[in-house]
Amino acid sequence: MTVELYAIIRLRGLADAPPDVEHALKLLRLHKKYHLVIYPSDLPGLKGMLETVKDWVTWGEISRETLVELLRRRGRTIGGRKLTDEYVNEKLKHLGVAGGVEGLADALLEGRVRLHEIDNLVKPVFRMHPPRGGFKRSIKKSVGSGGELGYRGKAINDLIMKMI
Repeated sequence: MTVELYAIIRLRGLADAPPDVEHALKLLRLHKKYHLVIYPSDLPGLKGMLETVKDWVTWGEISRETLVELLRRRGRTIGGRKLTDEYVNEKLKHLGVAGGVEGLADALLEGRVRLHEIDNLVKPVFRMHPPRGGFKRSIKKSVGSGGELGYRGKAINDLIMKMI
C-alpha cells in the first residue's frame, strides 16, 4: 500500500501574518522560510491547515526519487550530522527499516514510518536553499494565478531539486 506524501515548503516570512496562520505554521513545524516538512496526505486536519496557510507555503506529492535525494542531501540526525545508510540501519532497525536511506524512503512511502513520529532519531524539518536560478514567478500569487504559492501537485519535485 503506497501512501501519498505531501512535501510542504514555506516560501514567505511571517510579516503581517494573522495569528491563525502563525499557529498553523507552528503546528506544521515551518518556523522559517525555505523549511520543508513531509506529511502523509491522509493525516487528519492537514487539509484544513494547508487551506489556512496556502498564501505562505507551496505543497505537492513527492516522488520516491526526490525523497531519496532529499534524505541523502538534506536529511539530518538529532546531533546535526548527515543522515547516512549506517545510521538508518542502526537506529531504525527496531521499526523494520532496512536498506539505509532508500529503505527509509520506502518505509515512509508505504506508511510504515512517519517522519514526524521518529523525530527523536531524524529531524523532521529539512532546511533548504533558495531555489537555484530563483523563482520564475511571483511568490505573492497562487500557482493558478501565475505564482508560486499553494498546491502544485507533482511539480513540487522540480522545485525541491532546485532547492537541494
